Amino acid sequence: MLRAVKYNDKIYFSRHKPDGDWFQNAIKNPDVIIEYKNSTYKGKAKVVEDENLERKISQLKYPGEKRAEEKRVALEITLYE
Repeated sequence: MLRAVKYNDKIYFSRHKPDGDWFQNAIKNPDVIIEYKNSTYKGKAKVVEDENLERKISQLKYPGEKRAEEKRVALEITLYE
């Protein structure tokens, strides 16, 4: 199970490098179905280009942990209504 965070009505996933299968699949096929907090959502995935937002996601994902300051790539899921 992947750890995700919700921020500004979007759901974010992150990792050190964009080489994971799930990350690459979401880039190639951005219409995704995810499970978050025991609910299933449909949405559109895209890579976060804003470094400040990437840092914010890491801080939310790993509050108080040293790894919150590590450089990561993030995937943003905009949920369909």
